[in-house]
Amino acid sequence: MSRGSTFMDRILENKVFSHIIFWMVYMVFSTTLATMNSGRFSEELIKYLVLLPTQLIASYVLIYFQVPKLSMKKKYLFFFLSLIFFGYIFSAMARFNMVHIAEPLFRKDFVQESLVEILSDVYYLLAVYFPSVYGVAFILLIIHMLKKRSDAQQQIEILKKEKATNELKFLRAQIQPHFLFNTLNNLYALTLTKSDLAPQVVLKLSELLDFILYQSNQATISIEKEIELIQGFIDLESLRYGDILKVTFDHKIDTTQTKISPLILLPFVENAFKHGAAGNNEDPTIDIQLNVENGTLDFRVCNNKPKIVAKKKENMSGGIGTQNLKRQLELNYPEKYHLDVQDSEEEYIISLTLDLNQ
Repeated sequence: MSRGSTFMDRILENKVFSHIIFWMVYMVFSTTLATMNSGRFSEELIKYLVLLPTQLIASYVLIYFQVPKLSMKKKYLFFFLSLIFFGYIFSAMARFNMVHIAEPLFRKDFVQESLVEILSDVYYLLAVYFPSVYGVAFILLIIHMLKKRSDAQQQIEILKKEKATNELKFLRAQIQPHFLFNTLNNLYALTLTKSDLAPQVVLKLSELLDFILYQSNQATISIEKEIELIQGFIDLESLRYGDILKVTFDHKIDTTQTKISPLILLPFVENAFKHGAAGNNEDPTIDIQLNVENGTLDFRVCNNKPKIVAKKKENMSGGIGTQNLKRQLELNYPEKYHLDVQDSEEEYIISLTLDLNQ
């Protein structure tokens, strides 16, 4: 956005300045148009300047009293009666100012109408001066109503975004303790056996917690950061399982500038370790493929299953992290993702395609 447009937006957001601009534009436009018909600029300018105070009063009585206090509260009879009453009064005021202030400045030989004569000529007031006074008042009312509707719509959008943001924070807050709980369980198991791997687990865990607690609150992070997070989790779990676990993590990205919402992919990886490696003592394998090209992410996680499967099989909707993941995808990438789950007796495969283009 240019500096000029930003300045203009600030002017229009200020109610006083925006109204001043409206009346200036109206005066210039009306005087110019009338001058094109009559050819007398000074005379037309005087007429509109004299008419302006009545137009101002009528406009703001209509906008800030008659419409909100009567029409909006469904007091239609009072609104209609007040419109007739004020229309008559303001039309008479406009006619009086025109006859006694404006016309003497450019007309010499004419007879001024008295106040009684002006007030008694109701038809002329409503036919000629009511449109002159209330024409601009109704235009300003329409602009005012459209602006209020636009502001209300913007407020709704802001509230929706705030709701979505708060929901995302809540979902991520659930993921973090879930991840920590699982890792502490692993660390506890290592300490029971007095494993030399325990200090390395603590170090890896501190690195991951630093990211999850202090960097994951950002709306987006670079795809490289997400890859580092996944690799750190793999390293942490590999320390626990050792050589019995075969893990491959292949990733290819065409640009490091690609951004992604944090903690979107980690629950898939965590799910593979939890339900693929745990309990599979023979040949646990996990294969992770990540590819980003032209802003499109293709992510695939495959893990084999134990030969003896528990009666209560946990699937894609079983864990806290994976439950939240679907909701995070809906909030961050509505209609911009495709998730496919293949759950067979031998393996569990998730495939995610994500449009990361802004």
